[in-house]
Amino acid sequence: MSGLIGHTAYGLAAMKEAKSRGLAIAPIIDRHLPSFLCGAYLGCDIQCMPEAVCVDTGREVGFGTVPLEKSPITGGAVKEWSLTHDGRHYPPKELHELFYGRAHLVFGWAKADVDLRVPWDHLAEYCALAVQDDMSSERGLAYALGWMVHIVGDSLIKSVQPGIRMHLIDGVYTPRNRIVQDQFTFHVIGRELGVDWVKSFRDMAATPVESIQPHYMRVAEPRGALARVFDDGWKPEQRPLLEAVLTENRRWLPHHTQDVLKVVQLTNGKTSADAVRISGGLQHEQMIDIAEAAAMRGTLMTIADECAALFERVIDLVPAWKALQRVKAEPWNRLRKS
Repeated sequence: MSGLIGHTAYGLAAMKEAKSRGLAIAPIIDRHLPSFLCGAYLGCDIQCMPEAVCVDTGREVGFGTVPLEKSPITGGAVKEWSLTHDGRHYPPKELHELFYGRAHLVFGWAKADVDLRVPWDHLAEYCALAVQDDMSSERGLAYALGWMVHIVGDSLIKSVQPGIRMHLIDGVYTPRNRIVQDQFTFHVIGRELGVDWVKSFRDMAATPVESIQPHYMRVAEPRGALARVFDDGWKPEQRPLLEAVLTENRRWLPHHTQDVLKVVQLTNGKTSADAVRISGGLQHEQMIDIAEAAAMRGTLMTIADECAALFERVIDLVPAWKALQRVKAEPWNRLRKS
């Protein structure tokens, strides 16, 4: 599944499950849904930036770290794009190596930093410490809850952690499978959940950078409970660069959403040429049938359940949250086929 559609869906399903369990943090998510969903995407995927520049038009194109051989605009040549900061040029691959693992915590670290990986069984502790250090902004807390969703969703769908048994075409997480997952999630799950994808993406891109992100990525001055327990790997000197990256993420997200929508949307009932090509020749109806047969609804619910379980563990470890009363449960159909 594309990061954009996939992680937005994980966030929405996790929110539904949190509400159904009456979790005390559910109203925080509700009040700041765009920031929660933005955290579920940009809270981790710092590579949301251009990959290249179209030589013929001078326009930025692509999605950072995904190679482009030719311009999607003209079919002509492309040249490398880079983020300019403090007199230096940083291509997306270098930024990915610097920051990707710091957001994903349990995987994705560059080889030199792999010892900073947070074990899965310490994830709740890490998240709780980061949260209790920075509780001044409820909107920022919603963003951090979205960040937790991303870590769980990526870890499961990429088989970093066991729990997903879905088999689509040639595995779980491959280019052909991701477009199938996108089609199913966008058209079927989106309809059932009443998602306005265009509005959701627009609202996500309009949310501000939250101060908690450099803290949970350890790209800030070491402070608080997080620094006392996880005292290695802090890089405060990289904070200005990270903040430039996070600003770039929000600048590029509207462009990226348009690229994703062009691939996944139907035009007069027809599948886009890119979706057919990426899937190896499949049409929309075939992709929907494949996803249903592979029990993708169950996969999405596994992710939602694991996200809600992480929320519950974090609540128990954050004194201010543990003191909150549970809220009235809002049952839902748990993505059962209607």
